[in-house]
Amino acid sequence: MTYAELHCLSSLSFLRGVASARVLFERAAALGYHALAITDECSFAGIVRALEASRATGLPLIVGTELALEDGARLVLLAEDRAGYATLCRLITAARARAPKGRYEARWSDLEGDHVGVLALLCAVDRHGAVPAACRGWAARLATMLPGGAWLGVELHRGDRDAEALATCTGIGAATGLPLVAAGDVHMATRSQRALQDTVTTIRLGKSVTAAAGELFPNGERHLRAPTDLAALYPPALIAETLRIAARCRLDLGTLGCRPPLDSVPAGVAPAAWLRALVAEGAARRWPNGVPAPQAAQIDHELALIADLGYEAFFLTVHDIVAFARSRQILCQGRGSAANSVVCYALGITEVDPERGHLLFERFLSKERHEPPDIDVDFEHERREEVIQFIYARYGRDRAALTAAITTYRPRSAVRDVGRALDLDPDLIDRLARAMDGWGDAATMPTRLAETGIDTDTPAMRRLLVLAMQLVGTPRHLSQHVGGFVISAAPLAELVPVEPATMEGRTIIQYDKNDLSTLGLLKVDILALGMLSALRRTFDLIRRHHGVSLSMADIPAEDPATYAMLRRADTVGVFQVESRAQMAMLPRMRPQCFYDLVVQTAIIRPGPIQGGMVHPYLRRRQGREAPSYPSEAVKGVLERTLGVPIFQEQVMQLAVVAAGFSAGEADQLRRSMGAWERHGTMEHFRTRLLAGMAERGYTEGFAEQVFEMILGFGAYGFPESHAASFALLAYASAWLRAHYPAAFLAALLNAQPAGFYTRDQLLQDARRHGIATRPPDVNVSGWDSHLEGPGGRPLQPGDVRGAPVVRLGLREISGFRVDSAARLLAARSEMRFNDVADLARRAALDQRDLPLLADAGALAGLAGHRHVSRWVASGIEATLPLFGSTVEAAPMLRPPTPGEDMAANYAAMGLTPAGHPMALVRPALAGRGVATLDEARRAPHQRRMRVVGLIGLRQRPPAARGVTFLTLEDETAWLNVVVWPDLAEECAIALRSGGPVRVDGRIEHVDGVTHLIAAHVARLDRD
Repeated sequence: MTYAELHCLSSLSFLRGVASARVLFERAAALGYHALAITDECSFAGIVRALEASRATGLPLIVGTELALEDGARLVLLAEDRAGYATLCRLITAARARAPKGRYEARWSDLEGDHVGVLALLCAVDRHGAVPAACRGWAARLATMLPGGAWLGVELHRGDRDAEALATCTGIGAATGLPLVAAGDVHMATRSQRALQDTVTTIRLGKSVTAAAGELFPNGERHLRAPTDLAALYPPALIAETLRIAARCRLDLGTLGCRPPLDSVPAGVAPAAWLRALVAEGAARRWPNGVPAPQAAQIDHELALIADLGYEAFFLTVHDIVAFARSRQILCQGRGSAANSVVCYALGITEVDPERGHLLFERFLSKERHEPPDIDVDFEHERREEVIQFIYARYGRDRAALTAAITTYRPRSAVRDVGRALDLDPDLIDRLARAMDGWGDAATMPTRLAETGIDTDTPAMRRLLVLAMQLVGTPRHLSQHVGGFVISAAPLAELVPVEPATMEGRTIIQYDKNDLSTLGLLKVDILALGMLSALRRTFDLIRRHHGVSLSMADIPAEDPATYAMLRRADTVGVFQVESRAQMAMLPRMRPQCFYDLVVQTAIIRPGPIQGGMVHPYLRRRQGREAPSYPSEAVKGVLERTLGVPIFQEQVMQLAVVAAGFSAGEADQLRRSMGAWERHGTMEHFRTRLLAGMAERGYTEGFAEQVFEMILGFGAYGFPESHAASFALLAYASAWLRAHYPAAFLAALLNAQPAGFYTRDQLLQDARRHGIATRPPDVNVSGWDSHLEGPGGRPLQPGDVRGAPVVRLGLREISGFRVDSAARLLAARSEMRFNDVADLARRAALDQRDLPLLADAGALAGLAGHRHVSRWVASGIEATLPLFGSTVEAAPMLRPPTPGEDMAANYAAMGLTPAGHPMALVRPALAGRGVATLDEARRAPHQRRMRVVGLIGLRQRPPAARGVTFLTLEDETAWLNVVVWPDLAEECAIALRSGGPVRVDGRIEHVDGVTHLIAAHVARLDRD
């Protein structure tokens, strides 16, 4: 006997089903099922992954959904064909549109009309095994709506009412003409997932397991059951009916496709001709003296392939979006594999000059791949919304929507939700959750729990740990992707269900971004990049205060001062090269030119690190090892990186020149690199690679070495095109920091959140470089930070009298509202404020605004120090302008101490305009053998040192095998600290400290990089 399951929920029914599509299909195939329907509730979110699992197992997929209607009826709707699929997309879209995010309202009226290609099962048995009294009426209504396409779904789960339910369903079927069919209401792959299924149900209901007991399934039978077990429950006719329904469902999801819009193409002009015209126009701009022959040939090659694959409209759509941004002076830049394309460069989508790089167009677009190109464009993060609104206005909300992102459980959220489900004490749950790694995996959870000191060897704690570990990685909800847009010529709701996003005015499709390529759907990523906002703001400040007009194109290339700064690793705030790991690499790399920066951007990634490529490259770059090449062909690929593959394109090119892969096959290899750990898809390529290299005379050892490098890139390796795009921004930000440091600092502050460091860390670094900063002042500050001359005088264009000073903006005051600042600035534009009463009256500030200004020191110029300012501000009352206002004279209040001033700054703004907290504790450290961090950095190699500082950054990257890296800071410098795994476990509480820590260790200077190798770490307050 064989069977087709027609009612099955995957884990993408979000806190209902608990098994992934892959697990469900593997289990169903092992049981000998004929087909499996995935019917997630009012959702197609799991369909693409089900399709992938279907293809992997060979078990046919039936596409469907489960809907709960307004009167309690539950239907399972299945798509017979493309028309039925489009109908289900529209039904789900309509139901989701009627309700807030995460809910839906489906109605019987949705089924009225012609629904060709839709089959329906009325779920006739409820959770407790009974047939609802209203079932007969529902069945009669459904039979009328979908004649010949409706069934009564009989779902039996070994309850004590199974026989009664079967008899009742038989009677209803006879009375209404609906045939009966067996179904499983599957929520699990196996019975062993019962505890997890109960847990997610209680999480979804917002109750504890005990409180939700009456709403849980009475047993564990809602799993994929063996056909022999089903035969014991159902009459043979009901089993056979599943096969007849499965035979009618012949939808091929591979035929969906998505036609991009042609809105930007002039009437009467063919898309191919318009694209060629725009490319020719752009190429003339890029190469005013004529397009070089290699680039002209590449343009012809790319345009021919684009036409062959039918992607002209897609490129025109992306060009349309970028052209709008540029027309509004919004900085933008394409990156990723699109930077391999000369067509994209000519269209202004990307900025990487093909003459400065090594293009591999097949990394971007390939005939053999049969996959749409992936174009990512970064926009200023503060102005991206303008671009998004343009897309909606241009193409309509029915044809443009963001892709979804499937949010899964992490250790911290899993512990919180399972803890609540088990009804644990809230304080205990909070303590346990805070001990978890925010981005760790399930394997780290027992260790993290043990570090709390809580007894984990109790039934409750063991249960918590087991369930939370099972929950990690399980889908939690469907959220909005950061910027992936699908734009179609036809309404999207016929292609994929669309639902409201949490953010007002946003809609999302139900497919995850990573699922789109499986169905051949075209997407463009409209991304936000803080550094682009910072660059534009820097240009504005330079023009306003220095009288110099700059753009990205005006920044001088290969500037010696910029590279000298990079070699010193003096890169706080510089795009991509400001992290601890990048700073540690810069003195070793010693970049001299732009291509060195491209390599620098790419080499500190898991791919090169896990592939063992970093140290060989450094040895060769430093002249300690000679590059070697097994053939001239390999030399042609690797010579630019000294015989070591750094980029994804090089791995692909190696497969072509050394193993005989075609360009398309090489791209399939690249795709498999990112999926091999998940799907185990690399063995085929290993055999092909080793055989191809053997045929061409390469040794087995070299072939294996190449394959191991490829596996390393599976973790994450940069394409060279992506690295080149980021290197452009890295160089631009480094040049601005080197030549206009005060303007760059002010722009970074105004563009927050952006980058690697907090605002306070940016200010601390600036002060170490001699850049003065001043606090907000209501008579001087704008909303944004700006530049002043020494003594507080305005900085005029061309002014060279002393270094510029950064005046902090009112935006830095926590809680101070934009509208309050706008009134303040408008009133001040008429006349400066005389006192706090004048400020309050003319700017209409109230007792919510004034204390915030006082606490931030912004009233010092009107009232005096903080204590007086707060007293005066608290005495201001709203009065009629006719009578003015009276302020009680402030008593003689003592000024705040430096420590009180600093604490108030941090409380009011999260930063301090002057000083560093460590300077306050320095006197107490005298005589205790504690060096400043600057002294430690200058100490001889291998010198034992004791330092005290604040932990500015803490990292434990996966590739570091448990090593923890700290960046300590004090009033004098930064210092990188290495903490070996055993010590990190021993000192875990100190490493998570928010206060000063004492570190004893040994100074190491290697290749210009300084580290303190920790021997002991302790909280200073525990000394």
